[in-house]
Amino acid sequence: MAQGAVLERGQAQHEGDKRQQILEGARTVFLAAGFDGTSMGEIARTAGVSKGTLYVYFENKEDLFEALIIQEKSSLAEALFTLDADDPDVTAVLTRLGTSFLAEMCRPQHVSVVRMVIGACEKFPRFGQVFYEAGPACGVDRLSRYLDAQVQAGRLVVADTELAARHFLHLCQAGLLTRLLFAAGGIAGEAEMRHQVDAAVRVFLAGYGPTR
Repeated sequence: MAQGAVLERGQAQHEGDKRQQILEGARTVFLAAGFDGTSMGEIARTAGVSKGTLYVYFENKEDLFEALIIQEKSSLAEALFTLDADDPDVTAVLTRLGTSFLAEMCRPQHVSVVRMVIGACEKFPRFGQVFYEAGPACGVDRLSRYLDAQVQAGRLVVADTELAARHFLHLCQAGLLTRLLFAAGGIAGEAEMRHQVDAAVRVFLAGYGPTR
């Protein structure tokens, strides 16, 4: 490989690492202080970079917050919604998905992120749009594609798989995330989450299972 290409690749890797370092620092500060209470100076200090370096990668606090949202939700959707369309055991697939989905939704850090985005949406509506598209909408799209495959295989009877995907994910939450967002109860335990997922799968298949 030519020396110039090696140097270019090394530079790209360095820039990627530096950007990630900034995002990790920003995550720490935003979660501690909220969007309005966070300054670019504090992010730079926490990330261990100069303010000059910070502004090389992000024009302002809004751009940095948006980039953090996209990274957080995109990686989450990728991790949770990697579904094998050829897996014929719909019950097992939905149970695994529901269990990992609900566990992630109930993580205190995730609840804090949701609250923070909601709090910033009134002033910056695009934050909500970015959050929705990178997370919930992406997850629904991936699940609906799995459901499409099961409909074609005759394992499910669904007229609108996108709506059905939303139904399943909301059945899994069944008010639990709302309770946590309003701090109206303690952290959900494993037994409670398992109960909700089992019920969600049962109700979903009762509505969309193949006709006998």
